[in-house]
Amino acid sequence: MRALVTGAAGFVGQTLSRALLDAGHAVTGLTPDDPSTAVLLSADHLGEIDWVRGDVRRTEDVRRALDVAPPEAIFHLAGVSSVPGAAGDPGAAAEVNVVGVARLLAEVRVRKRVGVLDPAVLVVGSAEQYGRHDKSDLPLTEDAEQRPLTVYAATKAAQEILALEAFRSEGVRVIAVRSFNHSGVGQSPSFLLPALVARAMALRGSTDRNARLTIGNGASVRDFLHVEDVVAAYIALVARGRAGEAYNVASGVGVSVKELAVQVLSATGVKAPIAPDASLIRPVDVPALIGDSTRLRDATGWEPAHTVRDIIDDLVRVAIRSAERSSPSRPPPPHASAR
Repeated sequence: MRALVTGAAGFVGQTLSRALLDAGHAVTGLTPDDPSTAVLLSADHLGEIDWVRGDVRRTEDVRRALDVAPPEAIFHLAGVSSVPGAAGDPGAAAEVNVVGVARLLAEVRVRKRVGVLDPAVLVVGSAEQYGRHDKSDLPLTEDAEQRPLTVYAATKAAQEILALEAFRSEGVRVIAVRSFNHSGVGQSPSFLLPALVARAMALRGSTDRNARLTIGNGASVRDFLHVEDVVAAYIALVARGRAGEAYNVASGVGVSVKELAVQVLSATGVKAPIAPDASLIRPVDVPALIGDSTRLRDATGWEPAHTVRDIIDDLVRVAIRSAERSSPSRPPPPHASAR
């Protein structure tokens, strides 16, 4: 299979590109960034990808990416990927998340009409599209009402509407996913689990009796998957998913922010109390987001291979290695485990 990955130099894009290459597929990667910044890819993987420097908001860049090698599958990952990032610049979020998919699908439509291209197009949305629901509604199925509470969620919902319109009107083989929280090595420290690990690592060896592991809303509940399980779901859906459908990519298990903090402390071997920090609480938050992935599992046979603790252990292991390079004499904490 020849695949085009937009946002290929991003956190999920790199993990997906690596998985595709390891499975024997060919990859074209569209990115506005210098591919050499894709540090999650080996030198061999970097060299195997046909890189196209460009922006999904520019038609000419999308055309170049499609023309490098006409793809049989498109994984559209490019986008503003965080709630605070979208809130900080709503216009840019709308341009990237909504206009970006419109530009991409417009070019796919043109090629489909003349019979030169008919790829499966996986468009990545977010569980944030669902917004706030009663606990009795959880885990959420794909039939749950979408009630976006943030700019980010609204742009992702709009992206999906545009994508599925392309299927309904012209038969573009769009598959929409609503991905619940996911994490792993290489994710920005602005996201929850890498941030918790970084804060816990900063407390190692501290003699400050007032040291605390700070968190935002400890009662918030989220459904976390390992990034490797997420990209496995994406690949499975392109192969066996039904065009015109939306699929939750979720574990079905919720864990609170406080529970995550406890696991991070255990993994790092840090003994410190957990304390709330008002500055870390979002102005608008969804109390709980847990997804039902029955539709995904039934369509593809996908099952997650990792636990939340696996994610934390991976993050901690890399953080320890980084700390050891900085301070070779410091021993690793006794409770940090690797799988």
